[in-house]
Amino acid sequence: MLTLETGPDLSNDLFSQIDFSGGVIAAVSGGSDSTALLLLLKSHLDRFAPKARLLAVTVDHDLRLGSAAEAQAVARLCNTLGIAHRILVWSGPKPSSGLPAAAREARYRLLAALATDEGIGLILTGHTADDQVETVLMRHARDRHDDGADDEGRGLAGMAPATLYDWRLWIVRPLLGARRAALRALLRRRGVDWVEDPTNADASYERPRIRAALSGEQGDALRAQAIAMAGEAASRRERLGQAAARLIGTFASRPCAGLIRVDPGILVADEDAAAAVYALRILLATTGGSVFLPDRDRVAGLFERLRAGPVRATLSRSVVDARRSGIFLHREARDLPAAAVAVANAIWDGRRRITLSDSNVSLLIAPLGAAAARRNATIGGETPQSLIRAALAAEPALFDADGNVLSWPDLTHESGIPPGLVARPVVAPFARFLPSFDLAPAGVVAELVGALPMPAAPFGSEDAGNPWAKA
Repeated sequence: MLTLETGPDLSNDLFSQIDFSGGVIAAVSGGSDSTALLLLLKSHLDRFAPKARLLAVTVDHDLRLGSAAEAQAVARLCNTLGIAHRILVWSGPKPSSGLPAAAREARYRLLAALATDEGIGLILTGHTADDQVETVLMRHARDRHDDGADDEGRGLAGMAPATLYDWRLWIVRPLLGARRAALRALLRRRGVDWVEDPTNADASYERPRIRAALSGEQGDALRAQAIAMAGEAASRRERLGQAAARLIGTFASRPCAGLIRVDPGILVADEDAAAAVYALRILLATTGGSVFLPDRDRVAGLFERLRAGPVRATLSRSVVDARRSGIFLHREARDLPAAAVAVANAIWDGRRRITLSDSNVSLLIAPLGAAAARRNATIGGETPQSLIRAALAAEPALFDADGNVLSWPDLTHESGIPPGLVARPVVAPFARFLPSFDLAPAGVVAELVGALPMPAAPFGSEDAGNPWAKA
């Protein structure tokens, strides 16, 4: 059995707050960081969770000669350690630009698909403190280049210790507090080799240029600067998110599908205006189905207009209709999806996730439309019927091949959807990647719109959202 000496910069507590009862996938490229992760994780599970299932996975991005051989080397190491191993290949054409981002997206997609097939809800990656420092410095450089302040700590907070991917499985980074040098020293002591990716020295990419700067005379100062920036930014981001969540929970309601009402009391709430603006940005993105939050300065300007009196505006694919009875948000009627066959696990218009339990079901999904909304909108209450009709007109309905409406979700508060299909709301800006920094606002908005509850986070520390809390 493998035994490890973790050394002064590593801790036996790296994994102590992670729940491995449902199994875990370790993403192992063959580089030093992920290889050390695998050894440390194996040692921990052998000691504290011997019945937990461990599956090591190597993604071969098929971008250079030798990548397949490197994946096989990981397979041999896993065989030596008695660890199950799988190789996934990113096949097909590769983009001519934005390759690192595309490779990262492909890697997560392949890992997530395998995790789902294997019934595992947890993936561990080997990102280190060095990766975190590089990430923060890259984002800081972009902020300076763009002459703009960091967006409420969203960028400078760096990578979160955990990220909910696709609202269904957790990607956890337990080595964010570990230095690469300590991990490599561990591998040398154990006589374990690793692969050096040549792209890590390719100055045509941004990260290797930052890495080179960190190895120079100013490296220690740059590292300390990045750690300080990240710690402050992560704390600011979490505090702002928690304040925004309280405001949303207090002032936002959902009169019907696709319509959010915000009580005007949010405009004079005790919390500062920044939290209210942040809350409004999240609600606008969710209503419009936008992955990105609308520009902070534009929403701040809208917020001041709302304070001044009635407003009707469009922002982030959402209509803002402010009246004495409330501030109402609904999807604008432009650029809605055309009728198409419903596809399982697709996100329709950025707002609804399609679930098909019967692959033989062939249904067309499209916006209900204004005419059908006028005929069928019967929801009572104090909300103006015109707003209900406008919101429902943009909601998904099911049609047959002749264009006849078969059913529409939530229109009469009865289940009219044929068996085998569910179109469930999503929290658009967090549906794909939800960093643990943003759990509070994502959770309250999910409850507001009727999205599925997020799976329980696999960690328990009250400081878990901030990787620098104990730095």
